[in-house]
Amino acid sequence: MKNSMRDSRIKRKTKETDIDLFLCLDGGEVEIDTGIGFFDHMLTAFAVHGGFGLKVRVEGDTFVDDHHTVEDTGIVLGQAFMEALGDKSSIERYASFYIPMDEALAFCSVDISGRPFLVFDANFPQEKCGDYTAAMTVEFMRALAFNAGITMHIKSEYGSNSHHITEAIYKAAAHALKAAVKQNDSGKPLSTKGVL
Repeated sequence: MKNSMRDSRIKRKTKETDIDLFLCLDGGEVEIDTGIGFFDHMLTAFAVHGGFGLKVRVEGDTFVDDHHTVEDTGIVLGQAFMEALGDKSSIERYASFYIPMDEALAFCSVDISGRPFLVFDANFPQEKCGDYTAAMTVEFMRALAFNAGITMHIKSEYGSNSHHITEAIYKAAAHALKAAVKQNDSGKPLSTKGVL
């Protein structure tokens, strides 16, 4: 039986970040303001390509660097996925997707299993994309995967531009998650154990 209300709002405040996030797995408005322009661009791409409704407001200690803002946003987004998915019944669970972006090609495979794991294989030739540190991509994806209870494998097959590599990774993750959270009429989790 399909769940018509697959959404979640999470607020999380620490000494480093203050985050207010709303996620709807089945679409909606996209409004992103993290204080880091390139990260806003990535989260917008993630939401649009995933078909998710996503509203994110972050006040972070960007005067230090982008680490806390990016990682903590991943934590909260993961928590929102976990809550919105509920008992994970009637979802496809598995999906994989390749995304090309100019010279770069990225792959993401996911299992919404309740068992968090991340395998991440990517090199970034340029350290920064605007005010965003390319190496924070793995921190964001790890925080998302572990807080959502998702097994996620990400690989950059190749690429020479960090902007293209990073964007391909975010879009590949979005498309894989879009397919994995898609609802079917089974009325139960896709598991021989009967529960996820």
